[in-house]
Formats: sequence, structure tokens, C-alpha cells
Amino acid sequence: MSHEQPARSANPSARSLPEPHYWESLALGDCLVTTGLTITEAHLLTWAGLTGDVVSFHLDAEYAASTQFGHRVAHGPLTLSTSLGLVTQTGYFGNVVAWLGLDSVRAKKPVFIGDTIRVRATIREARETSNPAHGVWVIDYVTSNQHGDVVMTFTSSFLVRRA
Repeated sequence: MSHEQPARSANPSARSLPEPHYWESLALGDCLVTTGLTITEAHLLTWAGLTGDVVSFHLDAEYAASTQFGHRVAHGPLTLSTSLGLVTQTGYFGNVVAWLGLDSVRAKKPVFIGDTIRVRATIREARETSNPAHGVWVIDYVTSNQHGDVVMTFTSSFLVRRA
């Protein structure tokens, strides 16, 4: 398997590739802040179809109206996966060798259709490994809605290629 980057075009108007980020690119305390994503009905329906999580609380507007929240609520794992994806879009994860796991997941508040979520991801730990080719990032994720309310927190770890 080749790990070579595609050649850059000699055409100055061509879109350039982002600089590769390695383990050394982030250190303890560094923070990545994402753009927002508005959760839509399509997200809930697609997640339910992909995962089989077809609970009325998420999909049945009439039933959800009778619950304590009064509206359909996004699936917790959908919020978690979307949070991971938003942080991945920052461009720092192109040299991830492996996802090592997830810890301390907490759903703090519901996410509703129409809510826009953003993530603040802070490097809790950036440690070397016994293999000099890799390092580990342990990252604390805080996902908030458009009002600044924290809706989810968790920690995720990655094995990352070193420069």
C-alpha cells in the first residue's frame, strides 16, 4: 500500500492539497473548533435506516410530542458520530492509523431537528508510543447547539502517524 501524496498540479489555479498533519501537529491543550451542521429530518431517517434504531421517540412526531421534550429527538449515537465527523473535517485526521476507542460519553441535552451543532475538541493527551512511527492523541469533545448549550461530551483516542 502506498502512502504517497498525489502530485500537485503545475496549474496555479488548481486547488492545492492541504498540508499533511502528523502527531506532532497537535499538542496538549490545543483546540480544534468545527463549523456547524444543522440536524435535519433526513439525518434522523437515514440514521434509523442505517442502524435499525427505529424508535418512535426519534421518528414519530405525534408520539414525540407527548414526551417530556415535545419534539422528535436526534439519536444519541447520531450526535456522537456527527461530532466525530465534524472534527475529522478540520483536516487533522489524514494520518490517523487507528481509532483506539471512546470513553465517558454523556448526553447532556437533547438535539432536535433544526438544531445546529458544533464541536470544540481539546487535546487532553499527546503521548509517544513504543513505536517511534506513531503517537497517540486523546481528545475531549464538547458538542454544543446553536444556543451554546452543551449537548454531548466524550473522549476519543487515535493512533497517529508521526512525521
